[in-house]
Amino acid sequence: MTAKDVVRTEAAPAPFQGAPYSQAIKAGAFVFVSGQLALEPGHTELQGGSIQEQTEQVFANLRAILEEAGSSLEHLVKTTVFLQNLDDFQGMNEVYTRHVGDRPPARSTVEVARLPSGALVEIEAVALLSDS
Repeated sequence: MTAKDVVRTEAAPAPFQGAPYSQAIKAGAFVFVSGQLALEPGHTELQGGSIQEQTEQVFANLRAILEEAGSSLEHLVKTTVFLQNLDDFQGMNEVYTRHVGDRPPARSTVEVARLPSGALVEIEAVALLSDS
């Protein structure tokens, strides 16, 4: 592995129209996943109108990228959750809890003024590579 390897999968949305970022980067024993929205690959409209539906799609994207990188949701060590409205915390957390298992990663959750495409939630993640 080189010092910095780009991760790319068709099973998760591509970066926005030529934006200068990667879905994820593998570096050392870690994979750093860019913030994911509730977009399906090849679509430009958000999937789901509720915080729970959007959070499910975000985790589908995170899972696909992590698996492409040689990791998994079970190897998450840190996430950052961006919510358009902290009133959605409980609904997001219900879905989040199902996906992170009994040894959840460290996490920060913040309310932001606005997310791309009018999303309710965006999650970025850091995980260990499975063979680490």
